[in-house]
Amino acid sequence: MKVMLAPMEGVVDHLMRDMLTRVGGFDQCVTEFVRVVDQKLPKKTFYRLCPELYNGGKTPSGIPVRVQLLGQHPEWLAENAQTAVELGSPGVDLNFGCPAKTVNKSKGGAVLLKETQTLYDIVKAVRDAVPSDIPVSAKIRLGFEDKSLAIDNAVAITEAGASELVVHARTKTEGYKPPAYWDWIAKIKQHTDIPLVANGEIWNSADAKRCQDESGCTNLMIGRGALAMPNLALCIKGDKAPMPWAELAALLIQYSGYEIFGDKGKYYPNRIKQWCGYLKRQYPEADVLFNDIRRLTKSQDIVDVLARQADI
Repeated sequence: MKVMLAPMEGVVDHLMRDMLTRVGGFDQCVTEFVRVVDQKLPKKTFYRLCPELYNGGKTPSGIPVRVQLLGQHPEWLAENAQTAVELGSPGVDLNFGCPAKTVNKSKGGAVLLKETQTLYDIVKAVRDAVPSDIPVSAKIRLGFEDKSLAIDNAVAITEAGASELVVHARTKTEGYKPPAYWDWIAKIKQHTDIPLVANGEIWNSADAKRCQDESGCTNLMIGRGALAMPNLALCIKGDKAPMPWAELAALLIQYSGYEIFGDKGKYYPNRIKQWCGYLKRQYPEADVLFNDIRRLTKSQDIVDVLARQADI
């Protein structure tokens, strides 16, 4: 079984990837998207979103990180894919699933699920642009407003030469509302021979098992579930029980050190409060923590509260 960490824009940055892969259980990560419009981007853009490129394309704990590209023009995506690989990315991932309105309005992400031929053209251009031993993966939803093109889109991506396909089992319109339609991934699997990865509404090991059974996929991608339970990947693999709250509070302090002393320190108070929003799903203590820090604006004050939660 392979468990991948989902690329949540504005949430799963290199700091979060580092921390979650240190916790363990993940086999692969994908960066936040590199937005490609109509130019070849400078190297600094790739290093900013994927500083793991300085480490051979891996997190400090050794987990591969694949650069993710988002755009609509095959030729420019192909050129930037070449740059990503030249800088050391162990693969290229293509985003056809982002539901954000601002992205879709500029014809990126999930809106391309309306254009099967464009999906084919993009994947084919990128596949032809990078060495044959470099994986080219794609992420899709089941459709934009409906699921009528789900199979056609998956077949087009397969025929264009993709190495792997992640399927978020909802349409753009369905957003993140439960349920996830894992059975649709099983339908897609009947029409493609490339590895499929199931994604969507996996919050615990029982969800993971149901997803595998209904989708027919062994491999999974998790995002929000990993933020709600940082050792979820290990739980899915049967190696661990859910992390106890005191251990999690200590982990939050570790994350605080990353944030405060890293290049995004000024965002720390908002980021830790945002994370509490995910944690509340699995830990009642996170609700108490949020109420304790909701009005705090200084990083050290928040860390002091966390230290009391961790009893250290």
